[in-house]
Amino acid sequence: MRLALLGCGTVGSEVVRLLHEQSADLAARIGAPLEIAGIAVRRVGRDRGDLPVDPAIFTTDPLALIKREDVDVVVEVVGGIEPARSWLVEALRAGKSVVTANKALLAEDGASLHDAAAEGGADLYYEASVAGAIPLLRPLRESLHGDRINRVTGIVNGTTNFILSAMDATGAGFAEALEEATELGYAEADPTADVEGFDAAAKAAILASLAFHTRVTAADVHREGITEVTAADVASAKAMGCTIKLLCIAARGADAAGRETVSVRVHPAMIPLTHPLASVSDAFNAVFVEAEAAGQLMFYGRGAGGAPTASAVLGDVVAVARNRLAGARAASESAYADLAVRPMGEALTRYHISLDVADRPGVLEAVAGVFARHEVSIATVRQGPAGGGPAGRGDAELVIVTHVAPDAALAATVRELRGLEIVRSVASVLRVEGGA
Repeated sequence: MRLALLGCGTVGSEVVRLLHEQSADLAARIGAPLEIAGIAVRRVGRDRGDLPVDPAIFTTDPLALIKREDVDVVVEVVGGIEPARSWLVEALRAGKSVVTANKALLAEDGASLHDAAAEGGADLYYEASVAGAIPLLRPLRESLHGDRINRVTGIVNGTTNFILSAMDATGAGFAEALEEATELGYAEADPTADVEGFDAAAKAAILASLAFHTRVTAADVHREGITEVTAADVASAKAMGCTIKLLCIAARGADAAGRETVSVRVHPAMIPLTHPLASVSDAFNAVFVEAEAAGQLMFYGRGAGGAPTASAVLGDVVAVARNRLAGARAASESAYADLAVRPMGEALTRYHISLDVADRPGVLEAVAGVFARHEVSIATVRQGPAGGGPAGRGDAELVIVTHVAPDAALAATVRELRGLEIVRSVASVLRVEGGA
């Protein structure tokens, strides 16, 4: 079985190394040896250390490599939308199986890849696109195919989880924790994709598509990052017996007419310390799946890095290679449900709201009236001096946690609170998930 490898960076070079080190075992598992027919890179002459391959197999023409008749499987670890989409569509239409780690492409236009795979009768595998080495996507699309998944909640970005874990452990602010993450190599020089939630949103779209048999794109995902999370927010979470995580949440629901829908969102949220995801720290990932028959399932491990991601890539390579030798094909895309994606405003959640207010009679009544007008029920109220300082300075802090309500009603409540004369500022708004 001969592979075309597109990309030879952090992940690609680990794929090459593992192929070389485990060649005998891989051949035994597949029933035939794996060979690299060629590696497409930007610069052929770049120093690649002691990579165990013949330099002659490098090329700067990926399309020519894909079209070679001796190529059976195409492995793509370049990333991005184009030209990766064109390369993979070409391979799939030609009947060549594809293994990819390209979450951005799958989340934006996975439909074109699945359609090309169906047209060419080829396999499309992408375990490495979400949560690195954690076996997650295969269980969702195969092991749990006989069950009904109701909700998927996950920590799927290691950078943001490291930052929030550091803030929780040390009391540092966002900027200081990001600086530490950068120094340790957990954050890129430009961390926008991570800290603003773009990376997690792409992964959420992929998870929702598999869990709910519906094509979900990144554009369908409500996205908020962690840049506004403060040390004070983390302290408030601790006071409630909670911690803050950037969560991807995909859940079944129903619209006003009773039709089944799905909601998909990424945002920071407080979760109780008793929740299984609360103990996931550092740069680890975890996904919590709730199914009707199987119940609650937890998938945990390293969600990024060259070696873990390469492990997932090679797992897919073994699967597609065995299928080709057997003249078989894996199950195709399952999007039969075609459920509508519910807007964020209809998602059910809870809010933790911190207000700086005037310290005078009638304030609490006025604030409660705003919640009542939007039909939002208050679960708890805590009052103290503004900023945690001494009383008697004319201002006070109100910390309010709501019961579950539609996000639109909660957001409208916050907007009206901002306009009240007695409210000096809305210091913080965070969602609360997981039954805290």
